[in-house]
Amino acid sequence: MRRLLPGPTAEDVDPYEAYGDAPALRLGMVMSADGSVTDAEGWTDGLGGAADFRVFRTLRALAGAILVGAATARTGRLGPARLRPDLRARRGGPPAPIAVVSRSLDLDWTLPLFTEAETPTIVVTTERARGAVPTGIPVVAAGDDDVDLPEALRVLREDLGHEHLLCEGGPALATALIRASLVDELCLNIAPALLGSPRHTRLLGVLDAEVPVEPVAVHLDDGVLFVRYRLRA
Repeated sequence: MRRLLPGPTAEDVDPYEAYGDAPALRLGMVMSADGSVTDAEGWTDGLGGAADFRVFRTLRALAGAILVGAATARTGRLGPARLRPDLRARRGGPPAPIAVVSRSLDLDWTLPLFTEAETPTIVVTTERARGAVPTGIPVVAAGDDDVDLPEALRVLREDLGHEHLLCEGGPALATALIRASLVDELCLNIAPALLGSPRHTRLLGVLDAEVPVEPVAVHLDDGVLFVRYRLRA
């Protein structure tokens, strides 16, 4: 990984060091150069290649917990968080738990995400729905009819001790977190491809107002641009 910003430029940058100063909540996403967060098959896998996966794994290793939306969990492609031996050693412990945010709890509880996770997957839902979560699955309940995201994040940090949070999307959850002014940093990995695909999926939905961002770091690896944006109120 090569550092382009801030200067001076540097070669062979360690991603773990480049992203080591984790804020309270960072949003990590990959998209094509023409703005799609899904590839021609409708997934993220084919966008950034090995370089993107290196940063993806690094962000997970640095996180206290990993937030994902229910739609992402329902695809069945999201497995339990795992760590390579080198990242496990640097983290100093097991992988961070995945926290699935779902109001409806329309989830398949037999998925490995819930049955095989080394660190148990957490479900973030409402007070009204919490009783529908199977026994043995950790629950964070915040809000009556809709998930109260500020309160849910407070519980994850203060009550459960997951100080640094990472959101991996999808777009609906990412948009909700930004609209609630909860995101400190957007880690956007821009793949070197123009897809022009009918499966084009936008990075975000509709925001209430423009959110200024400031690029604080830019790296390059195998054609993928890795941009860290700080969000400003």
